Amino acid sequence: MDCLRLPFLLLLFAFVLVGCHDSPSSEPVFQAQGKPTRLSDWNVLRVQGAKLELADRVVSYDLNTPLFSDYAHKMRTVWIPRGYSAKYQETETFEFPIGTIISKTFYYPTAEGHNPASNQVLKVPYSSEIKLLAGLDLRKVKLIETRLLVHRKEGWVALPYVWNDDETEAVLKRVGDVKKLVFESSEEQYEFNYIVPDENQCAGCHATNATTRAITPIGPRSRHLNKQYAYLAGEKNQLAAWSEKGILTGVPADIKTKANALWGDSKQDLAHRARSYMDINCSHCHNAVGPADTSGLLLESTNQDGVSLGVCKPPIAAGTGTGNRLYGIVPGKPEESIMSYRMKSVLPSEMMPELGRSLSHAEGVALIDTWISNMSGSCEPAQLTQ
Repeated sequence: MDCLRLPFLLLLFAFVLVGCHDSPSSEPVFQAQGKPTRLSDWNVLRVQGAKLELADRVVSYDLNTPLFSDYAHKMRTVWIPRGYSAKYQETETFEFPIGTIISKTFYYPTAEGHNPASNQVLKVPYSSEIKLLAGLDLRKVKLIETRLLVHRKEGWVALPYVWNDDETEAVLKRVGDVKKLVFESSEEQYEFNYIVPDENQCAGCHATNATTRAITPIGPRSRHLNKQYAYLAGEKNQLAAWSEKGILTGVPADIKTKANALWGDSKQDLAHRARSYMDINCSHCHNAVGPADTSGLLLESTNQDGVSLGVCKPPIAAGTGTGNRLYGIVPGKPEESIMSYRMKSVLPSEMMPELGRSLSHAEGVALIDTWISNMSGSCEPAQLTQ
């Protein structure tokens, strides 16, 4: 009897093992080594019919003011392995455990029913009201790329994945890519090149410390996430929600961190909006230990020193990017300010930020110009009196 039972038990055990191996996981699959060629290997996002959905326990989030990327919209997510959590920090990026996967999917709105292979997209202003908890409706958007930041034992690794024309899979593009797109609207139509960064360029932004050169997330900081978000169960502060979900510890009951502003919200203070815009777009380089520390510009929203913001500050390492202007910011005169000039430029040797865009952000430039125009004071030396 036992001899007859043994082969059956072995067969059953083998079936269970095969079944466990082949059945798709409902949660992301952390890849501790290598560079998987397909985004689906991570199982963070998955295409189901006409929708790009989030895997189980993947949390979508939003920033008060997002980085400008040629008017692309972004779906941001974070996943932390069960039993682990990130540690809250008031000003710096949260401390995430090994195994964390952060994703950012770049896409453009399109006319409903568009052909996925078409390069025509809509130029639609960013809105914090666009909620992505249920994923993206692929009938209304064109997927461009999904960037992963993966926290492995050796540190953070950046991996850029580019979506195919059918929007069924994204494949790893370590050397980057170029997407030729066309903005279409009733008012304008023009072509532009959307640049997918290579691995080194990813590090160019995410290595916020020029000494260690270690890659780190930029967005998951208290001042960027301190905002209301419309979850399926109702609206809640993102920091409080992360705490309740158990993916963030140490969040104070009374969150005192000053939240960055949504740059386009005219109801908020002009200076606060301008500083928030520079914080997310510039401070990953322009900080006390960043790659642009030799410039003397410190553009984090926590910095209050007028000179290190560029006010009446002569350039140190701007090269040809000055536009023959004498100071970073000339109060009341954006047309004489280097900052305005470099934001408007699309020349690689002049434009700021240096990476992440091929277009100038007209609305962002207008915000900074208005902020400078409303400044009082002068950069002219005081007149000597007898």
